[in-house]
Amino acid sequence: MNKISIQKDSNYIDQLQAELEKGEALSSWELFSMTYEAELTSMTPEFHGLRSLDFLPHMNFMSHQVSTAQQVIEQMNGRAVLADEVGLGKTIEAGLVMKEYMIRGLVKKILILVPASLVNQWERELNEKFYIPAIGHRRNYAWEEYDILISSMDTAKRSPHREKILDIDYDLILIDEAHKLKNHKTKNYEFVRSLKKKYCLLLTATPVQNKLVEIFNLVSILKPGHLGNYDDFLSKFGKDRTKMKDDLFLKQLVQKVMVRNTRAETTIKNTKRNIETVWLEFSEPEKEVYQLLENSIHKSSFAKITYLREFCSSREACYLSLAKLNDINNPNEILQTITSKIEALPHHKKAEKLVELIKDIGDEKVIVFTEYRASQLYLQWYLQQHGISSVPFRGGFKRGKKDWMRQLFENHAQVLIATEAGGEGINLQFCNYMINYDLPWNPMRLEQRIGRIHRYGQENDVHIYNFAIRGTIEEHIMTLLYEKIELFEKVIGHLDNILAELEITNMEKEIATIYSESESMGEAKIKLDNLSHVLKNTFHAESEEEQYGN
Repeated sequence: MNKISIQKDSNYIDQLQAELEKGEALSSWELFSMTYEAELTSMTPEFHGLRSLDFLPHMNFMSHQVSTAQQVIEQMNGRAVLADEVGLGKTIEAGLVMKEYMIRGLVKKILILVPASLVNQWERELNEKFYIPAIGHRRNYAWEEYDILISSMDTAKRSPHREKILDIDYDLILIDEAHKLKNHKTKNYEFVRSLKKKYCLLLTATPVQNKLVEIFNLVSILKPGHLGNYDDFLSKFGKDRTKMKDDLFLKQLVQKVMVRNTRAETTIKNTKRNIETVWLEFSEPEKEVYQLLENSIHKSSFAKITYLREFCSSREACYLSLAKLNDINNPNEILQTITSKIEALPHHKKAEKLVELIKDIGDEKVIVFTEYRASQLYLQWYLQQHGISSVPFRGGFKRGKKDWMRQLFENHAQVLIATEAGGEGINLQFCNYMINYDLPWNPMRLEQRIGRIHRYGQENDVHIYNFAIRGTIEEHIMTLLYEKIELFEKVIGHLDNILAELEITNMEKEIATIYSESESMGEAKIKLDNLSHVLKNTFHAESEEEQYGN
């Protein structure tokens, strides 16, 4: 048997003596205690519970947000799809996960990829709520220079940024609006798959929109091979998005990488939606113009549907479209007659009602949604004529201007007039009045609008007013689509699933096709009635049980 040789070394005694003599932290009990406590804080013996909560006493986290962050860290090894319903605080959950990893010393280098319109919002929330020093990427910033950068996907994937980013070893990658990565053949998907990452968070309220293979693609970003290989998955599940509900093994596999909380399961204060339809009547001159548009333009034209919708919104929106159509060198007499009559109109009934309603509301903040930029400009002018301050908000604004407009609305103006693109990604919990000046033809877009104010952080009941003009295309949409299937009484959480189940990929196009392919408005109403009947039956047949993530 070999003997073990042990050499004695007493040098450590001299080293300890030297440390005691020069170490300020050991020269008093108070300093020693503080140093000892700091060392304990930096030690992470095991992942159990969230230590970050002690560092964020100003935050009032909901129980589902804490449990989600804990589940991601303790059970999912920091690779997860956060798929809560809209307005439940996915950003809060992601921020909590980031903060926890940073406190534990496991994360330093972070890349956050979000839609361009959300860069400022993410920067503000991470800094103010979590004390995470995140910086929105600017043109002259070096990717290596800052530890925590927020960028739009479009910027990051382009050269020369792409090559620099792919060279960096990131501790954590976060992707917001991750459902945009559902197609594995896109450049965005390939780019994200190529990123070097230890931890990864994908945020989306709709992890599956049409096909189950979409969830396969998302999971493959987090854990390649977790759901097998692509061809086998495709052959087994194909296009049937309901199979996750029936296949227990698949459901369990997905639950290992995805957390989905629904509003019904949370303790979030249920502020009410008070929704009111405001019916309007055109004046006689307005009715005459509408009938001319309806009867004088080719019946099967998509353009005709557009003109009718535009005229229901404002004189300006319709006039500008018709003016582009009317060739100066070859003038159309019918179009000239219609545009002349539009020019003669003194105002628009909707605009009159808008001013009346805002004055009835009083000093409260109001957001007004319109479909058309021409209507937006007209309303801003019209409100000013009646002593009501307003600011515009639209998709074409650069990031800084959007942020500025939001601040002007919060601190100075009473009304924010937004187009559809402008409303994406802006949170307005300080406002609880909304007027849908024009009603969208896609109920999901209406839900997204309402989600700007009826979301996590809203402390008051919200009031939604929907304008519609009787005897027009707006009345058809209101009565046959929204009211018949009782969409206003629901928080639309499952509608996207239902539309996919019915293989309706574009609701607005579906409705426009109904009108353009009908011989008369009567026929269009019958077809629209049939569509709403199918939607209503599917709503009632839909199980209350969540299909994903629970």
